[in-house]
Amino acid sequence: MTEATDQSSSLPVKDPILIRPRREPFEHGLLPIPKLVFSDPIQTLIPLKQKLLQASPSHRLNSSAISESLQISSDHARLVLDTLASVLHSDSDPLVNATPDERLLPRSHKDSAAVADVWPSTSAFDGYLSALSPLQLVRSNSRRLMPSQADEEAHQLSYLQKHLPNILSLLAESVEEEGEESLVLSVERFEHLGFLVQFGDKGSDGMQLSQHTPFFANSDPDMPAVPVPAAQVLDWILQNIASALDNISERASLKENGPSGASDPDVAMADASTSSVNRTNTNRGPSYIEGISKSSLVKQASDLKGSSVKVLNCHESVIYILAPLRYATIYGCSDTTIVLGAVGKAVRVEHCERVHLITVAKRVCIANCRECLFFLGVNQRPLIVGDNHKLQVAPYNTFYSQLGSHMSEVGIEAALNRWDEPLALGVLDPHDSLSHPAGVSDVQTETATCLDPDQFTNFLIPNWVSGEFPGATDCNPFPLPDAYLASLERNKKSLGEVLQILRETPLEENRKRELSSALHVYFKDWLYASGNIRQLYCLQGD
Repeated sequence: MTEATDQSSSLPVKDPILIRPRREPFEHGLLPIPKLVFSDPIQTLIPLKQKLLQASPSHRLNSSAISESLQISSDHARLVLDTLASVLHSDSDPLVNATPDERLLPRSHKDSAAVADVWPSTSAFDGYLSALSPLQLVRSNSRRLMPSQADEEAHQLSYLQKHLPNILSLLAESVEEEGEESLVLSVERFEHLGFLVQFGDKGSDGMQLSQHTPFFANSDPDMPAVPVPAAQVLDWILQNIASALDNISERASLKENGPSGASDPDVAMADASTSSVNRTNTNRGPSYIEGISKSSLVKQASDLKGSSVKVLNCHESVIYILAPLRYATIYGCSDTTIVLGAVGKAVRVEHCERVHLITVAKRVCIANCRECLFFLGVNQRPLIVGDNHKLQVAPYNTFYSQLGSHMSEVGIEAALNRWDEPLALGVLDPHDSLSHPAGVSDVQTETATCLDPDQFTNFLIPNWVSGEFPGATDCNPFPLPDAYLASLERNKKSLGEVLQILRETPLEENRKRELSSALHVYFKDWLYASGNIRQLYCLQGD
């Protein structure tokens, strides 16, 4: 072991291509299932790993086998599979492309599942790293203290730094050399670390993780690389993490000591202007829409950098993001209507109040929200975690001309909509919203109720795409339940009857003018009272 350590200490750290945490498992992959949180991870997970590996002679596990092995319900077992599929680093994995009924967990990914199980249930960054609890800083009623992206990345790296020995122990294989047992990692098992880390801003354009290492790089595909001592791998990764953390500290120092107007891609969320902000002009990370207030905003695919978006701290606004996306996060918004195009992996909505979200997505997770309404076209059950109050769900209620092509691009099926099957997960202490072990005073997380069909209306998106093109979507692709369809038809019929009465009522010209003026005044009052007048101004500007 000493020799391996000495060998790795002289290995050069690849710079400026730095190691980075994959955000997706941290932001979209955590599940507050008590039986998957262990006080002694290694002593529990190593035998559990062996049990999972032995559970299926075909070397693949379905939800039934996972339910039996982990002693969790079948609903939770399917949720584990769906969650892993949404955050895996390889889109070619069979788990990602399988239908829910076909979904099987390959043996080679048991280690990834085990790694996910040892993530923390609490941290100073609970709003991002824990589905169980809100950020502690929210108690101070100050969203401006939310951590910057640099702080968030540093915290994720520090977490990996702390737990990497345990993670490698789960991945490594035991071999006997000169009468002594030692742990080694094959290149295949090393690649599983790509679930949690990558090199460079985009994973180096698909380059395998092992090709960044001095011990696996440039190996002959026809000649399997020799397994490497786990201690050598540990030292090398820790050295890279230390360099990445130093780089983050240096950037923060430069920002603090540099010119006050200097731009920084990792500018703290509190410093963003009250307009749409893309924090970086490269393809690194998600696009940001931040600090929109009392306004309307339209973003299409050509306006976004990359395939993920974050909508942060927007208030009293209407935001359209009409694009095919992989991930979307909505955080700290209030009194805002947000329309997301088609999201192929996952949407997370957190710490929002009185937000209306209209989206097509593979899956949606809602955490710590109040009085929000969700119009959903989703292929998986909406997941509700944390401290929520008065949430409502409803079927999807809109369309735009490119919706069909965007859905096909990200793999969402219009024939399957599970909007009305919310799954509430976790428990809360009514006197303490922070994460903690379950206690006698805990209550189940509050679920969402279905919107009354009489309150259901369609939402009209203006057509910002000029010209006609083949295959344009001209109606809601998701079939409406009978009760909601009947409600729309009743409203349409009532409107027609009112218009007919107005047309047939004999009025003198001056009375017609008075009626028209009164309708105009009431409509104008409604526009101002509802805030929809801003949309008219924005549409005029477009």
